[in-house]
Amino acid sequence: MTRKINFNAGPAGLPLPVLERAQKELLDFEGTGMSILEHSHRGKDYGRVHEGTLALFSELMGLPKTHDALLVQGGASLQFAMLPMNFLKPGASADYLVTGHWAKLALQEARRAGTARAAADCKDGDGAYTRLPRPEEVKVDPKAAYLHLTTNNTIYGTQWNEFPDPKGVPLVADMSSDILSRPPQAEKFALIYAGAQKNLGPAGLALVAVNREWLKEARADVPDILRYQVHLDKKSLAHTPPTFAVYLVWLTLGWIKANGGAAAMAVRNQAKADLLYAALDRLSGFYRVPAAKEARSRMNALFRAPSPELDEAFCAEAAKAGMAGLKGHRATGGMRASLYNAVSLDDVKTLVAFAEDFARRRG
Repeated sequence: MTRKINFNAGPAGLPLPVLERAQKELLDFEGTGMSILEHSHRGKDYGRVHEGTLALFSELMGLPKTHDALLVQGGASLQFAMLPMNFLKPGASADYLVTGHWAKLALQEARRAGTARAAADCKDGDGAYTRLPRPEEVKVDPKAAYLHLTTNNTIYGTQWNEFPDPKGVPLVADMSSDILSRPPQAEKFALIYAGAQKNLGPAGLALVAVNREWLKEARADVPDILRYQVHLDKKSLAHTPPTFAVYLVWLTLGWIKANGGAAAMAVRNQAKADLLYAALDRLSGFYRVPAAKEARSRMNALFRAPSPELDEAFCAEAAKAGMAGLKGHRATGGMRASLYNAVSLDDVKTLVAFAEDFARRRG
């Protein structure tokens, strides 16, 4: 079997050693005579995986002693609702930095739970989000319940390099698409959440890091299943967790640790992004990168050929050459190469060589 090079934006590729171990253990997890899929979530064998996942996530995130890790079903979209339901009290308002599609959806969901406003919105005249707000454009309400940002913009290909000053307001981040791709600076945040399906594992699970002191301010008049405090008190076992998804996250976190942790991932990811963007800039007579250079994402590189027809041909020919997931989002068109942790430098070299050859043949 020949595996494809996976540039999908999510669900994304998993490290090959993780998939190989999961395959090996599918019928018999660590000599227990049962698949992890069959183990009770209350049993000691799954318990080692569950507790190990929380411990590894806390370690790799560099969580301060003030913070705890949680596992919550539903992915980041559930967090869009769960966050304001917990922390947006009657009469209060929350601030959101709108830097792309998912940030906009997070704001819309908050408005269903209470009052929320855009502290910045960097949409351009064409409706695209190709840059990040300048410091003077961020207008934080000092009385806001929290300030929410999305650290990486998967659809338009921008990423925060330096986080904005929250002016004393609790800072919350959706790190779904760049979690543990670099040191997360967790001490700056009251709460971090991330859907697992890009850098941590399969879809259907979110990992959360929350400051316990801030959590004391959360509302108690929401359903238990949507309360962070309940998940913390029950050690992320308030319901039956998606045990196989947790197992795959456990293996992926172990792979990240074995390969140097978030700091090493940052070096690796910077090298991949530098290689691809350098090639696209060198071929700027043919390819165009929409994202502002100072805000370019190291996770999702967007680029276009001179016409939609050439974009379509690029993706079709790349697929025949063994590269999957390069078609851009329907909102942007063009191409999108997602360079998550599991993507290797050699994978990017293959893409660059193909892009150079395509430009020579079609330019």
